[in-house]
This record gives sequence, structure tokens and C-alpha cells, in this order.
Amino acid sequence: MDCSMRMLITVAGLCALSACGGHKPTDNKHDAQHASIPRQPFGKTTTGQPVELYTLSNAKGMQATIITYGGVVTSLKTPDRTGAMADIVLGFDSMDGYLKENPYFGALIGRYGNRIGQGRFSLNGNSYSLARNDGENHLHGGLKGFDKAIWAAKDVSTVEAQRLELTYASRDGEEGYPGNLSVTVTYSLTPDNELRIDYAAATDKDTVVNLSNHAYFNLAGQGEGDILGHEVTIFADRYTPIDKGLIPTGKLDKVEDTPFDFRTPHPIGERINNKDTQIAFGKGYDHNFVLNSGGGSLAPAARVKDPKSGRVMDVRTTEPGLQFYTGNFLDGTLTGKAGKVYRQRYAFCMETQHFPDSPNKPEFPSTTLKPGEQYKSTTVYRFSSE
Repeated sequence: MDCSMRMLITVAGLCALSACGGHKPTDNKHDAQHASIPRQPFGKTTTGQPVELYTLSNAKGMQATIITYGGVVTSLKTPDRTGAMADIVLGFDSMDGYLKENPYFGALIGRYGNRIGQGRFSLNGNSYSLARNDGENHLHGGLKGFDKAIWAAKDVSTVEAQRLELTYASRDGEEGYPGNLSVTVTYSLTPDNELRIDYAAATDKDTVVNLSNHAYFNLAGQGEGDILGHEVTIFADRYTPIDKGLIPTGKLDKVEDTPFDFRTPHPIGERINNKDTQIAFGKGYDHNFVLNSGGGSLAPAARVKDPKSGRVMDVRTTEPGLQFYTGNFLDGTLTGKAGKVYRQRYAFCMETQHFPDSPNKPEFPSTTLKPGEQYKSTTVYRFSSE
């Protein structure tokens, strides 16, 4: 299998899609020794659809809460070096915040994560037009992407870990994309303080797929100042430079001797105001890194450490790319959980993905999914302290 390509596996002989995501199917009885995931109401959408919140936890006290609206990770509590717990992702205390315009806090992203230039692409000789919801470009699935969908939830926990399976059926033509797409995303909270996300999808017509999660992290705690002192390592020798519209040029430039060289740890703020043209285009870091692993198997992608709290986040993924974003467009107009105001660079994102604008860049790893194939992707965020 070509590791530069998405992991595509024929559906024949595999589990049903609802049981995918790297886990064995579980029946409704569950093992008597495992604890089921608590759930509670979390308000309603503007059309009156109920939204539920699920709370995953492990024996070490780590906790993740996820809502069925957008599959949003609304909170993620992890210990610092003293054992003190803090919520390290940006978000809102109630449904009202998520219903208002916000920068995809904690949400599942699809059908296509990141940007598609000019809101259009061609596939098999057919042209497809998408919403231009980011200037002249298409961003994160359109006006009503997966971040605004109501996902069906199922507790598929085992003795080893609490697991929440979310499913969504995206109709042919939804947001301009071809094909009926069946999607399953499974969140797992492991005993090793890992938040694991397994993605699976199948289609009945050739389409493009690029799924991700858009959590905004601050390892000091959500709303606790900027992240410029966080030390970042990214396992990538190259990145995809962008134009003024933040669309990749198609080149794979070396990070060596640039502000994008995170092959050894560097504080985020060390070079974020560099006069480099690419930094100017992104207003900071908002770029896709070409992971050395090439994708296809679960491998290290990045490491982030907050020296103050001692919290460490290690990222592993089967994806070939990683979008490193430093909250450049946060501007203090959003008030989040516990009344915290979110200002510029109060968070960073590590969005595992295929490359932006791949449908228009044949030189990039393909994001095309065909009938009879299965999209599979896994990302693991592991938390520790030093």
C-alpha cells in the first residue's frame, strides 16, 4: 500500500460501517465490568432538535465531554505536573455559544477539512461548485458542514476504555459534494490519557473526503493567556507554502532555515512575528506540514509542551498532513467557558488531515473516495506532564 495515499480498503469482508473505526462491534448488553458513558441534555438547535452531551472518563481522572451537535469536544480535562486538573480546549458553557458564529471550536470537520480554492473542483470530468465561505474559497465543508450536523450517538465502550460512536449520513449533493456518504467517528478515552479519534466513511459515488477535528488547545487551561510560550515539535521536513488566500501553491518547501522548522522544539512565539512572507500571509502559523511518516500508519506527528503547567500533548496520526494554526483570527470578541475572553493566539490547533486543496492539486496525495472503498483514519492525542 502506498503510504502517501489515504488508507483505502475494500468494503467486502470488513465490518459494517457502523462498527468501524478500528473497534470490534459491541452488542447492547456490554460487558458487565465496564462503566457506561453518562449523558445529559445540552439544549436544542434553532429548529428544535435536541442535543445531548456525553462525558467520557478514565481511572486517572481525565475527562472529555462531547455533544451530538457537530461531534464537538466541549471540554477536555487533563492533569498538570502537580496533578491539578484543567480544561484545555476552548468552547462554550451552553448550546447558545455553538449556535452563534464561531471558529469551529472542537468540531468534527467535513466533508472536506481545510480549504478548496475558488470553491470548486473537478472529478471524473464533472465540475462541482461549493460555497465560498472563506473569501473566494471553500472552508471546512461549507455553510453547513459536519460541524453543524446532528450526529447519532451510541455507547460502544469496552472494559478497556469508554468509547462513543457517532454516525452521520451526508446526502448526495449536500453542500455541493457528490455521493451519499456514510460517516462514523469514534471517540475513545484510553487508560493512558489518550483521546483517540477513529474516522470511517463509505460512498456510493466518487467523491472527495478529508475529515478532521478542530479542537483549540491551550495546555495552561482554556482562556489562561496566550500560547506563545508553548514549545512545539513537528515531525516534518517540508510544508506546503500558501498564497494570499491561504491556498497551497502546490510546492513542498523545505522547513530548513525558515520559521517553519519545528524539527526540534521551539516556542510558538519565537518566530511568529518574523517578516517571512508566509508568516505574513497566515498572520502567524496557519500552514499544512508534510509529515515525514507519509501517512498510512499511526506515527508521531507533533509534540507540544507548556513549560508553566508541565502539560505535554503528543499527536500521532495516520494522515500525511498536519495543519498548525495559532489562533491568529481570535480577536477578543468571543467569550467562552467560565466567562473567559478568547484573544488572539490564546490557543493552537493541530488538525490532522490530507493537504488543503488536494482536489485541485493532482501532485498532492489523493482525497478521492470511490464506491467499494472505505475511508479510514486515526488520530491520537496523548497527554502527560513533565
